[in-house]
Amino acid sequence: MRRTTWVVAVGAALAVLGGPAVLAQAGAAAAAAKPANSQQEKMKSCNAEATTKGLHGAGRKSYMSSCLSGEAAAAKPANSQQEKMKSCNAEATTKGLKGADRKTFMSTCLKGPGSAASK
Repeated sequence: MRRTTWVVAVGAALAVLGGPAVLAQAGAAAAAAKPANSQQEKMKSCNAEATTKGLHGAGRKSYMSSCLSGEAAAAKPANSQQEKMKSCNAEATTKGLKGADRKTFMSTCLKGPGSAASK
């Protein structure tokens, strides 16, 4: 009877101590063998792109939403205000404009296409 109790106690101890390790190995092997679905792949690539672009907060959330929904990354209009500002500023610098002349040029340039060319 003592021997049976001892064997049962040792078996129970092994099950308690070794069980989680065996289950963890089995779970890791199952996760490694399971292929990632397309949504997971899309999430990985969008997340990597957002990290590369250095996006945080609301900008990252907006980017991730549009990326995961399949919208094109270049969904902003080609002639956005920021793009206009860059091109007008570069043109004013090229022309060497300063002071009031630069201010007037920038105003007409930013109002619309062709405005700067007519002056």
